[in-house]
Amino acid sequence: MNSTACSGTLLPIFNEEESWNKGVRALLYFVAMVWCFFGVAIVADAFMCGIEHITSRTRNIKVPDPNKKDNVKEIEVKVWNDTVANLSLLAFGTSAPEILLACIEMIANKFEAGELGPGTIVGSAAFNLFCITSICIVSIPNGDTRRLKNMRVFGVTAFTGLFAYVWLLVVLMGSSPKEVELWEAIVTFLMFPILILVAFTADKGFCCTRNKTASEVEIGFDLESGNGQHATGTADIIEVAREFQKETHLSEEETAKIVAAKMAKEQPKNSGWYRVSATRALTGGHKLMPKVNTAFDDLFEKIRVQTNAESMRKMSMNAPDPALFLDKAVVEFTCASCAVMENEGHVRLGIRRYGNMDREISVGVETIDGTAESGEDYKPIKQLVTFGPNESLKDIFVEIVDDDIWEPDEFFYVKLYHDPAGSTEKEVLIGKVSINQVTIVNDDEPGKLEFAKPSFIVKESAERAQLVINRVNGADGEVSVTWRTKDLSAKAGQEYVGGTDKVTFSHGETSKAIFIGIIGIQAAEHEPNFQVELSGPTGGAEIGKVPRAIVTIINDEEFASMLSRIASKTQKNLEGLQLDTSSWGEQFYCAMNVNGGEVESATRIDYVLHFITFFWKVLFAFIPPCSVGGGWLTFSFALLWIAILTALIGDLAGIFGCIIGLSDTITAITFVALGTSMPDTFASRAAAINEKWADSSIGNINGSNAVNVFLGMGLPWLISTIYWKIEGGKLTVHTGSLGFSVMLFAVFALMTITILMIRRNLKMFGHAELGGPKQTKIVSAVIITMFWVVYIIMSSLQAQGIIDVGF
Repeated sequence: MNSTACSGTLLPIFNEEESWNKGVRALLYFVAMVWCFFGVAIVADAFMCGIEHITSRTRNIKVPDPNKKDNVKEIEVKVWNDTVANLSLLAFGTSAPEILLACIEMIANKFEAGELGPGTIVGSAAFNLFCITSICIVSIPNGDTRRLKNMRVFGVTAFTGLFAYVWLLVVLMGSSPKEVELWEAIVTFLMFPILILVAFTADKGFCCTRNKTASEVEIGFDLESGNGQHATGTADIIEVAREFQKETHLSEEETAKIVAAKMAKEQPKNSGWYRVSATRALTGGHKLMPKVNTAFDDLFEKIRVQTNAESMRKMSMNAPDPALFLDKAVVEFTCASCAVMENEGHVRLGIRRYGNMDREISVGVETIDGTAESGEDYKPIKQLVTFGPNESLKDIFVEIVDDDIWEPDEFFYVKLYHDPAGSTEKEVLIGKVSINQVTIVNDDEPGKLEFAKPSFIVKESAERAQLVINRVNGADGEVSVTWRTKDLSAKAGQEYVGGTDKVTFSHGETSKAIFIGIIGIQAAEHEPNFQVELSGPTGGAEIGKVPRAIVTIINDEEFASMLSRIASKTQKNLEGLQLDTSSWGEQFYCAMNVNGGEVESATRIDYVLHFITFFWKVLFAFIPPCSVGGGWLTFSFALLWIAILTALIGDLAGIFGCIIGLSDTITAITFVALGTSMPDTFASRAAAINEKWADSSIGNINGSNAVNVFLGMGLPWLISTIYWKIEGGKLTVHTGSLGFSVMLFAVFALMTITILMIRRNLKMFGHAELGGPKQTKIVSAVIITMFWVVYIIMSSLQAQGIIDVGF
């Protein structure tokens, strides 16, 4: 093909291009096209930020307070319904380049149908449904799964996505072959608002009978109680600050970054957020998730596990020390004291190991005299205790000397220590219960159970309050006692973790500790307290002289001051993670600096991508920020720039395809479709990995594909048919390539949705659309990917005239 005949609406710029080397010219146009794809991705970032700003608007409403009769409370609710936002502005935002390309091509061709715009729409739909779905399936860690949560909305969008392309076949080959009439264009365009209405109806459950609970009436949070980001953030700061006190190598700035990362990770996100995040990752832009130094990853995970509700509940019930989450193994006695009768001959002491269980470890154990003397009352020991991999319990025995002389109760100590012949301190940590007091008694009574003292004081910065229960006047047999908390000025669930549990003393054990979780930070003048009571002794034991204890939570001014500083720095970090910007100055600062100014976390590839996209970043920094005009100005100016760049890409792609001998149809379904879909690919993969449900990753693909048809085909058809109605002509469409491509896609799309439903309902696939066992998820992904490969090959062969399907 003669490259001199290759031209578009805006290009070529130079008339002498006809004399250039064909290969050089093709390479230049390809590079320019890829560079413009970066530009579209960056301006689409601003476009999506404007949409997010618009759809995230909230308002305050008053509703009846279920906890207080005749009272109302104020809650904050979203103005936009999530489903409507996803299928209208958000779907339009992700599909804007394809839709505008079709419109611009139609107008540039003097209202005649082209191949590049429609081909891009179908090709992009194929890549989204087949390739992105496959990538999401295999991206889930082995054995883990992601299911669709809102199946009603997915059912509507899946049906509509298939119907949209079947409707295209009806228009192109059925009702008016090779021609689009005005009524067909109107119906196609009106299907877009109908889709939104039907999906909204399905989301609200209007089409089926169900009883709505109070929690389903509005989406928002209670402003009066503080349930929301602020309340959650305070709890996060307290948890991390407690760990900060232990991890002395952390600075307050690093602690604030960990808190911000934790809060950002737990905030709900939609597909628009993931698209913006993916775009910025691809262009060396400002990251939406803070990069925490890898040295702090273990601490971050440790805090995440500890703040889990179930973990918090267990923490109040004799839980092991939080060092459980360290890399070291932790070794300690199972109890702090025990008793043995003189005539038993020996005492058994339990030693437990937790934390790192992967390797063999050894610690030393030795006896120390108290009132009991070694040799006369017991036989001393000094030995190594070795735990094999995954071994958690060991028993040691100390021989007791039985004589006929009456003596009062005597005691000695057994101590754990680091022996030079055993494991090092880098491998093993000696726990808090490192010494066990052994009492030699002369009676066989089960004993009495009581608190070690009637009151305990704990700082608000502590994770737990430790209360000791003693067994006195005997230690024969196994006994137990129940403890339960009782609110005084402190309230369970607000200032401490209340509850009840049973404590069991084995034969000879004389002391046990219980742990009660402490929550939150107190006002300066408020020092709340609560009571813990003992009841229901078993095994013949009795309640002793101290049956209850008062626990007082006192203020920790130093801790409160540190929390305030960390909270301030955390808020600053979170402000930097927002999608939108508040001023032109902030936009230009982010545009001119790699990673938006986060230089310390930038990698080499970030610098390379920033250099490549620097021009686009600075150019689009002139777009009004979202703080101006409520996001609508950002939306409008970004849309204008997308239209300009789309027109340029249309010329570049058309000329590039012409130079290398490809038709517009092949160029559209391959190069252009991949270029416009690349941000969506990374966004969907990130959503699949990070979200609990599959809705944000694959739930919107069918809806977006339907919007592509209803707007991307309906809008240019409507414009053109109105024009030809006025001019007295008609809109003719070359149905061959497009019709065959649409038919192939519709067949493979039905098969793909069928595979997803099979995966959801069969155990061998994990009962989920995404993830599952390694072998089955790979098989699913390969099959769906092959649909795309066959689609590309067959469409290309038909477009080039190599095969004739009779269309």
